Amino acid sequence: MRIVVKFIKWLLGLIVLAVAALFAWLYLSPPELIRVGSGYSAKIVCSNVFIAGRDPNEVLAVDVQAPGHPLLKLMKVSVDKERGIVSAGLLWVLGKSIAVERYGVGCASVPDGDSGKARQTSSRFVPPAAAPPDELWPYGERVDTSQNAEVSKIVDDAAMAGAGMRAIVVAKNGRIVAERYGDGFSAKTPLLGWSMTKTVNAAIIGTLVKDGKLAIDNKGLFAPWKADGRAAISLADMMAMSSGLEFNEDYGDVADVTRMLYLEPDMAGFAEGKPLTGEVGKVFSYSSGTAVMLSRLWQNAIGDKAKALAWPRTALFEPLGMRSAVLETDEQGTFVGSSYLYATARDWARFGQFLLQNGVWNMTEILPAGFVDWMRQPAPASKVYAKGQLWIEGPGDEESPGAGATAGLPKDTYWMEGHDGQSVTIIPSEQLVVVRLGLTPAKLGYRPQAMVAALVKALH
Repeated sequence: MRIVVKFIKWLLGLIVLAVAALFAWLYLSPPELIRVGSGYSAKIVCSNVFIAGRDPNEVLAVDVQAPGHPLLKLMKVSVDKERGIVSAGLLWVLGKSIAVERYGVGCASVPDGDSGKARQTSSRFVPPAAAPPDELWPYGERVDTSQNAEVSKIVDDAAMAGAGMRAIVVAKNGRIVAERYGDGFSAKTPLLGWSMTKTVNAAIIGTLVKDGKLAIDNKGLFAPWKADGRAAISLADMMAMSSGLEFNEDYGDVADVTRMLYLEPDMAGFAEGKPLTGEVGKVFSYSSGTAVMLSRLWQNAIGDKAKALAWPRTALFEPLGMRSAVLETDEQGTFVGSSYLYATARDWARFGQFLLQNGVWNMTEILPAGFVDWMRQPAPASKVYAKGQLWIEGPGDEESPGAGATAGLPKDTYWMEGHDGQSVTIIPSEQLVVVRLGLTPAKLGYRPQAMVAALVKALH
């Protein structure tokens, strides 16, 4: 009996020792997957608290933990609103990461823990005045919604709207005719567009093309590239996602995209160092790294750092009346043009209307003549992607090219698309813009095409 007791004590001691050793290892040298999870948790909570004014516990539970990797369910966050810092870690302390809020440019992940360096990035701007409440959208905030019963039926249909819908805005002939919001969200809630940010980033490039600071055929884009085959990559190749550069866009694990977003303080520098793996201009490879490098390129073209940080607002958001829009940077001050634009659904609709109007707003040409038409042209290396960070096919149709054209939609339909069910549909022939935002993981199989097609028919 004593031998049994002694053995049990020895076994328990061994277990305690093993647990302590495991904890020490995870604390001192956490696996990258844990650091990616904590970085993601800190960043998403930070942006939603300081930009959207949401409750941090709700954001953690609903936005981070519910749809994500099982590991995320063990993440805990702490929010210091006075200092503008959010920290997150597995069980609070393991693989700890922080994100910081900066004036005018939202939150940034701080993978190296140097919050002081991250805080050096801020944009000095006067907050825009509220839109005239008595002036009709898009120049004001007054909305006279359609009395069309069929339109109401469509946007009220849960299956059409999709699980996790947070906002729907329908604009016909330059006026909002219908809008709906999910519980806890409203016309004043800034929402993350994820990869729809890429299209906005492309438009920002257009403003610099118009100013003569960039040219689509520019090559030799980064100094290290001039010494090898990357010298042949043009700005147009990057816009069309056909640079030939290596980049793993798989979000399931620690891939290039998650490493860039949550483990690298200099996102563009990380992407810039990738080698060629395909023929330049001939192979389509969707890459968030490419979009961040595009941000670095247009910021470099401006030169002055303060002017570059203010450029999205002064050159695009303010002229369009996108008063809610916040484009975030990384720790080094490069805009995350791949992923991190927050804006209200009405402001996302304003941008869609801006594309519909070929880059002209309030009779002012903001983009070069013909630039939006160029953006919409098919990319040489893809049947579903366009030259200017736009999609020719709708969500999910990239797996079966041509499906979008058979979904009851006009042939001139094109799309902005983002992770977890974000989309802006633009149909010039119908003078129609449809915004759909939400938290709808791809595994749910939702496609907005049915809703858009029904709206086309009802509003025709």
